Amino acid sequence: MDYDVVDPDPQSALDKETRLGDWLRAQRSIAIGYSGGVDSAYLAAVAVAVLGAENVLAIIGRSASYPESQWAAARGLAGELGLAVLEVDTDELNDPRYAANPTNRCYFCKADLWSKLVPIARARDIDVVADGTNADDLRGHRPGAQAARENGVVSPLAMFEFSKAEIRQRSRARGLPTWAQPSSPCLSSRIPYGTPVTVGRLGRVDRAESALRALGVAGDLRVRHFGALARVELSPGELSRWSTPELRSRLETAVLATGYRRVELDPRGFRSGSLNEPSSPRATLSRD
Repeated sequence: MDYDVVDPDPQSALDKETRLGDWLRAQRSIAIGYSGGVDSAYLAAVAVAVLGAENVLAIIGRSASYPESQWAAARGLAGELGLAVLEVDTDELNDPRYAANPTNRCYFCKADLWSKLVPIARARDIDVVADGTNADDLRGHRPGAQAARENGVVSPLAMFEFSKAEIRQRSRARGLPTWAQPSSPCLSSRIPYGTPVTVGRLGRVDRAESALRALGVAGDLRVRHFGALARVELSPGELSRWSTPELRSRLETAVLATGYRRVELDPRGFRSGSLNEPSSPRATLSRD
C-alpha cells in the first residue's frame, strides 16, 4: 500500500472517536449516505456499535458513475456489520447540467442524491442524515458540499476533525477491511471537465480499471479518459513495478481490450485531481 501519510497519534484519534460516539448516541438514529468507501464505512461501523444496527440506515445511491466492484464491496461490508442498506437509483446523468461536466459537476450529482435520500430518512422518522466528508476534504474543491448543506446533511467526521489517516487508523483498529482500501471517487472524476459524461464513457473507465485490478494492480489507480486515449495513474510503488517492459505490455493489453485505442502510463503517478492540471490533455471526442 502506498499512502504517503504520517501515522497519526493513536490517542488523539481514539479521543475523536469517543466524541463521535457521544454525538451519535445523542442523535438516537441516523441515516448515512453510504458508498462503502473508507469514510462512510467507518462512520457506519461506529454508528452501529453505538446505536445498534436497528437505528442506522445506510443508503446507497446507484448510477452508472458508481463502480460495480465498489457496490459489491459495500454490500459485503454492510452484511458483516448487520447494517440495513437501502438502494436508491439516482438520475444525475439525465440532468444536462451534470452531463455537460462543468467544474461544479459534483454539485448537481449531490443535489440529486440528497433530494432523494433526505425525504426517505424523514419518512422513517430519522432526523439526522450524514455523509462521510472528513476534515481533509474541506481543503479541496468540493462543490458537492454545498448541496449537502442546502439539504441539511451533516458531516460528523469533519465536525470532529478526523483526517483520512486517522479514519484509516481507527478502521484498522476496528478490523474493517476498508482501512487499506484506496480512495475511489465516482467514475465521472476520470473524465476531463467539459467532456460530456455518458454511460458509455463511464462504462469504459469502469471496465478498464476492473481489468487492471484483475491483473493485480494494487494501491491508488485511475484510468483517465481522453477519448481514444486512456491515461493510467498508479501509486509510486505500483508505477515502478508496472513500468518494466513485460508488465507494462500486459497492462496496456488489458486496457486496450476494454475499448481504448491508446494507453499511456503516466510517469508522474497517481495525483488526486490531476485533471485540474493545466497540462492535462484534451479528450479526442471524435474518437470516443
